[in-house]
Amino acid sequence: MHRRRLVAGVAVAVIGLVALVNSLTLSSTSGATSHQSGAWHYHHRYDLTTTAAAPASTSDPTTTEGPVTTTTDPVTTTTDSATTSTVPATTTTVPATTTTVPTTTTTTTPASVALGVSVSGNRLVDQSGKTLVLRGVDRSGTEYACVQGWGIFDGPSDATSIAAMKAWGINAVRVPLNEDCWLGINGVNPAYSGSNYRSAVAGYVQLLNAAGIYVILDLHWTAPGTTLATGQVAMPDADHAPTFWTQVATAYKSNPAVILDMFNEPYPANWRCWLDGTSCGLSYAVAGMQTLLNAIRATGAANVVMAGGLAWANDLSQWLQHEPADPLHQLAASWHSYNFNACSSSTCWDSTIEPVAAQVPVVTGEFGENDCADSYVDPLMTWMDQQGISYLAWAWDTDSCAGGPALISNYDGTPTNFGAGVQNRLLASQ
Repeated sequence: MHRRRLVAGVAVAVIGLVALVNSLTLSSTSGATSHQSGAWHYHHRYDLTTTAAAPASTSDPTTTEGPVTTTTDPVTTTTDSATTSTVPATTTTVPATTTTVPTTTTTTTPASVALGVSVSGNRLVDQSGKTLVLRGVDRSGTEYACVQGWGIFDGPSDATSIAAMKAWGINAVRVPLNEDCWLGINGVNPAYSGSNYRSAVAGYVQLLNAAGIYVILDLHWTAPGTTLATGQVAMPDADHAPTFWTQVATAYKSNPAVILDMFNEPYPANWRCWLDGTSCGLSYAVAGMQTLLNAIRATGAANVVMAGGLAWANDLSQWLQHEPADPLHQLAASWHSYNFNACSSSTCWDSTIEPVAAQVPVVTGEFGENDCADSYVDPLMTWMDQQGISYLAWAWDTDSCAGGPALISNYDGTPTNFGAGVQNRLLASQ
């Protein structure tokens, strides 16, 4: 979503911080926030709960019974005729027997779900080669909470919150990231950046995958040089973005259930800038999509990579002509669609999006509407289903349904009017 959040004031109350097994809860006052469609306030909440699994218990009792020997003494009988008969002594041995109770192991750790996604022609396929259509949501918060200085997640990020997503029929979650928070630069509070930020993201990815959910990691907020990454810019910066993707790709190259979305919503003046970072007319050095893809592949990562088009990823009209060269052919086009975008009609979808979807997988990384209804997204989802296009709705948080737009009013999964339309479709598509 093309959003800018400017916080007028944040007061953070630290309740407690204990490594690994304890929960960390931080709360903050609301900050004034602006958006292209208006201004609103948010109640910021951070609640990251990690529960350590109890150690597995194993029992292996064995009972052995030794050999049992019974001996009878000789018996002599004498009759009147002086005939004597003797019954010989006998010995009976019962063989030893051993009874073993099978070992029983109990663990509270959820079983891992085998997940994997790759590109085959113009389709995404799972680890068994079957066509895979991703249907899910964007989990906003990790792009702004850290840089605003009050947390990492906005709302819960535990297994219970993920179960609420699963109840909607969600099989994919897109997680927006902040360049400065990941790299731990430009003065972001160390409690919410660097290794702490990376570990929190890794833990969330692990929980999502364990629940059978694919993850898209998206470079959402960036800034060049020493400028703090507090919002979206037209293109990724050459100063930090290649390093960001080198680190992210290295961290997740062994996880085929993670997709890498190179840049949230590009809006440069032309496709040349988008591809190679030249002729941009911007005040900072730009890293084009080819540069970022090269950085990812140089790590050995074979993950599927997404590249969003121009006009805040809404314009794919020249995507095929400027497609970055991927030696692994694991590239998907990322498209964003809102009711206020230029390409918001079935005529535009047919003329500009469908031709791309015929050549490469198209993943709609964001879609929604800002009127607290589903009159736009319902026909859009019907069209995307007909094309076999994957889609993720913005956003799984409790902002205003008009301003966010927010899918839920509570993290237990209670939908807004807008969210109800998305929820119904996701459940019907299972």
